[in-house]
Amino acid sequence: MLNLSSVLEVATATHPGMVRSHNEDSIAADPDIGLAVLADGMGGYNAGEVASGIAVELIRTELKKALSEVKPEQLNGKGVETLLAEHAERANAAIYQAAQSQPQYSGMGTTLVVAMWRDNRVSVGHIGDSRLYRLRGADFEQITRDHSLLQEQIDSGMITREQARHSQNKNLVTRAVGIDPQVEPEVHTYDAQPGDIYLLCSDGLSDMVSDEDIQLTLTSLQTNLPLAAQQLVQQANDNGGRDNVSVILVRVARGYPARVGWLAKLKSWFG
Repeated sequence: MLNLSSVLEVATATHPGMVRSHNEDSIAADPDIGLAVLADGMGGYNAGEVASGIAVELIRTELKKALSEVKPEQLNGKGVETLLAEHAERANAAIYQAAQSQPQYSGMGTTLVVAMWRDNRVSVGHIGDSRLYRLRGADFEQITRDHSLLQEQIDSGMITREQARHSQNKNLVTRAVGIDPQVEPEVHTYDAQPGDIYLLCSDGLSDMVSDEDIQLTLTSLQTNLPLAAQQLVQQANDNGGRDNVSVILVRVARGYPARVGWLAKLKSWFG
């Protein structure tokens, strides 16, 4: 199994925020297998943190197991996308079943954003309004598109992006993990380049800090990812910290082509 710990630099930070008494976000990063996963739980009492915890732990452990069993040549873009979608759906089933069988967890759910780096690419799956951004040189871009009422209103032209920043409907997601028996994750694959910095975050960051300020922080602190992660959380809290806030930063240090490439080519020549 390809080890990417020398290729990917990772920093994480999470905080309950200034209003909530406990943290319902869950995060995990495993640079060895090129994985980052973040979930923002919802539900009464501690049910939100149960849902996000199930999602993150199941995806982290089960994906690691699956990667050890799959042939490297199967891990092309579509192969990784299939793995991410399958494990998001497994997490959905596990949370839904727990909510059905235990009354204290009734109605719990979570958002999800998960990224896997393979063969000079990154595959990204998401459900809900937790996001993945990419800083590439001077360009800062939101890669995921929220599954939210607000995003639908923006897409339909009902409101502008500026109006959306001040909307009261920020937390209304149109898709979540564990609420229904089935859910459809949105999964895409993108080329990755040395120097790219990827940010996975809960809406506790994106609701409290503008994209412009996030970009400024990442650009100015890109040589110190742990400090950048802490600074982003601090900015969210300084701006009111109305929600739990979590960030995962991943920098691509150099190229990481799949080693199977040459072997596959040889087989195609002589096959």
